[in-house]
Amino acid sequence: MKLLCPVIIVFLLTGCGGEKVKPSVNLSIYESRQVAEGWEENVAFSDSGITKAVLFYRHLRKFELPAETMMDTIKVNFYDQLGHIASVLTANKGKADDVSNDLYAIDSVVAVNDSGVTLKTQELMWKNKERKIVTDKFVTIISPKEKIQGYGLESDQNLRNYTIYNITYITRLDTTEPKQPGKE
Repeated sequence: MKLLCPVIIVFLLTGCGGEKVKPSVNLSIYESRQVAEGWEENVAFSDSGITKAVLFYRHLRKFELPAETMMDTIKVNFYDQLGHIASVLTANKGKADDVSNDLYAIDSVVAVNDSGVTLKTQELMWKNKERKIVTDKFVTIISPKEKIQGYGLESDQNLRNYTIYNITYITRLDTTEPKQPGKE
């Protein structure tokens, strides 16, 4: 027994100083894999057979995990109930959640409706289920009557009913024609 104790102590001391080995973990199941790629095509979003929006892109990459699609140079036409284009959104980049079909527009985002209202921002999200546009970024809205800037926006997809949450600038645009000298 006296001989066994020193052997166990020597064994424990030599075992503690060696190089530690980490178990290997297969992370490939967590890495996103590209499953499709496309160039200059379009995707239609419809509800009950009625087209609600059509997305055009220059380059598309679809990934398995997470289920998302990345796009370069996007344009989205949003349609009204009569099938007419009600607004158009453009951006340098886009991302679509393939589960919810929500669309994220990123970098130089511009949306224009058929009434002449223009929205400019750097990032926004189109919520497919609600048909709404939202962002917490800085926005500029220019209508025929006013220019509004601020942070955060919620709007219907056609830019008819919108709310800017933290307005930093607002001005009325002069809609009257300039008077000619000598005429009243």
